[in-house]
Amino acid sequence: MGHLWSAFVGETFPPATKFHVSDIPDMSGKVVLVTGANTGIGKETARVLLTKNAKVYIACRDKVKGEAAVAELKKSTGNEAVFLQLDLANLKSVKAAAEKFLSKEPLLNVLFNNAGVFNPPVEMLTDDGYDLQFGTNVLGHFYFTKLVMPALLTAVATSSDGTARVVNTASNTHWLSGLDYNTFRDSPARRKMNTWKRYGQSKTGNIVFSAELARRYGDQGIVSTALSPGGIRTQIARHHSSFTQAFFNLFFRDVSHGALTQLYAGTTVEGVQLNGKYLIPCARIGNPRAETQDPQQGMELWNWLEEQVKDV
Repeated sequence: MGHLWSAFVGETFPPATKFHVSDIPDMSGKVVLVTGANTGIGKETARVLLTKNAKVYIACRDKVKGEAAVAELKKSTGNEAVFLQLDLANLKSVKAAAEKFLSKEPLLNVLFNNAGVFNPPVEMLTDDGYDLQFGTNVLGHFYFTKLVMPALLTAVATSSDGTARVVNTASNTHWLSGLDYNTFRDSPARRKMNTWKRYGQSKTGNIVFSAELARRYGDQGIVSTALSPGGIRTQIARHHSSFTQAFFNLFFRDVSHGALTQLYAGTTVEGVQLNGKYLIPCARIGNPRAETQDPQQGMELWNWLEEQVKDV
C-alpha cells in the first residue's frame, strides 16, 4: 500500500522538469494526429507540434469545438491544423474517421491517443453499449490505432530513424484498479463499481494495450509508449463536483506541464528507445503496476478488443 501511495503521489506532483519544449526537434514533413486535441493536454500538444512545423490533425467528436480549436491554434502559432471528426464512443464513427484520414494521408508518423473521459455518471454508456470510460479510452483508441496501422507502418519505411510512434495517455489512477471484464459493458457489477475504479480500470487498459502493441509491432518499427501526464488542470474533470474541481485548480499544474511527457515520447531522438515503456512526469521512465506488463494479460485484452470490433 505504501508503494502504491508513493507512486501515485510521485506521478501527481513530480520534481521540476529537465525536458523543455525547446528540446523538441523540428517536425517539418511529419504527419501527427492527436485525439481529443480540441482542449486540455491534447490541444497543448497540438499547439507545440504546430510551432515545430508538423502537419497536425486534431481529432475530436464535436465539429464546432474542433474547428474553433483549429482557428485558435492558427492565430497563436501561424500554422493551421486539420480537423478530423472522431467520436471514440461510436465504433462506426471511429471506422469512418480512420477511412477519411487514410484517404488523405499515406503515412502517419506519430499517433497521440490522448482523448479521455473522466468519471462520468454511471448511466452514461458508449453508443455501442460499453462503459463510457472503457469504451472511449481503451476500445475506441484500440480500434482507431488498428485501422490507421497501415499509415504508421508506411511512415516507418520512410522515416529517418526507422520508426513511427504511438503515444498512449494513461494516468496514475491506474494504480486504483486492475481489469474486470464483467464491467466493460453495462452490468450489475459495473454499476456497483466505484467511479474512480472504473476510470482507473480504463487507464490500466491503456497501459496493457500499449505494452501489447509494443510486443506485437516493435520489430516492425512501431514505438509504443504509455504515460501519466501528472496532476493537470483540464476540462476532463467537468463531471466532478465543484469541490473536486476547485481542488484540482488549486493543486494541479497547467496544461503546458501535462503535454511535456507525451511530447518527449513522440518527438525526441531518445523516444526511439522507449518501446514498451511507461513514462511519468516529466519525461522520465517509471514503473506501472506489475500486472500491466504481463504478456498473458496483454494477449487476453487484445483478443477481447479484437472480438468487439470484428463486425463493425
